[in-house]
Amino acid sequence: MSDTTHSTTFAEVEPLRDWVVLLKPRVVSLVVITGLIGLVIAPGRLHPLLACTAIACIAVAAGAAGAINMCWERDIDGLMRRTRSRPIPAGRIDADAAMAFGVTLAIGSVVVMALATNLVAAAILATSIAFYVFVYTAWLKRRTPANIVIGGAAGAFPPVIGWAAVTGQVNLLPIILFGIVFLWTPPHFWSLSLYADVDYARAGIPMLPVVAGPRATRQRIAIYTLALVACSLLPWFAGLAGPIYAVAAAVLGAGYIVVAGRVYLDPVDTQGRSLAKNAAARTAFRFSLYYLAVLFAALAVDQLFPLP
Repeated sequence: MSDTTHSTTFAEVEPLRDWVVLLKPRVVSLVVITGLIGLVIAPGRLHPLLACTAIACIAVAAGAAGAINMCWERDIDGLMRRTRSRPIPAGRIDADAAMAFGVTLAIGSVVVMALATNLVAAAILATSIAFYVFVYTAWLKRRTPANIVIGGAAGAFPPVIGWAAVTGQVNLLPIILFGIVFLWTPPHFWSLSLYADVDYARAGIPMLPVVAGPRATRQRIAIYTLALVACSLLPWFAGLAGPIYAVAAAVLGAGYIVVAGRVYLDPVDTQGRSLAKNAAARTAFRFSLYYLAVLFAALAVDQLFPLP
């Protein structure tokens, strides 16, 4: 293969990769997991093709919201080290094209969800997109350190959507799952913000470490982690989940308390900054990703293969 052919092939593949990056695939993957679990554990069954369509709609909607978010935040993304190489601030994708792409996918995902499942699921899907775009991105993120606390609701909708796609309604269990993801979001992102605070400060984003300082952030992480673990046990206490889930929630919760405790006890200087380069916060951030995925997977196993 000649050098010219190789260069042409790379040039064709690279723009496609940028459009995929625009959809925030790492975020989408976690959204798909929680949405899938909501669908799987719901009473009743969808035809496999419709179930796959529903999950695809959740994934596309999340990606669409991510693309609109990147378009709206291209100015601050260009100021932050960890985001300045994204396709829009780096100049590889036009902002107007990205916005059109995101809006088209958002509308399409809601319409297809309505046609494939029901209006309840489609309405909740539309609400999740609108909440992420207008409430979190346009209103909260640049104005208040409560951005992640309130904005976390946007990422908590998928299990409710999955459940509604099957049942056409919302019951207690998906509401508890919403609460779990809602309480999981702040300590997850605050752990990240502890070691990305310089970036956030440079971009003028009032994340908690920037506004209240790292010491207050570590305290909030500990408080929200305890609330999260308590909420994660509610399905068992309410008789909505069995021993498999109860054991998984207890073990995972204990692990999260340990890593959050290490963040809280992280040695700091006189300004409250980590002397260990936020190693504990980095560990807590990574653990939080596995925590949510495994917790929801355990619930699916518990529901599909209950112990006698």
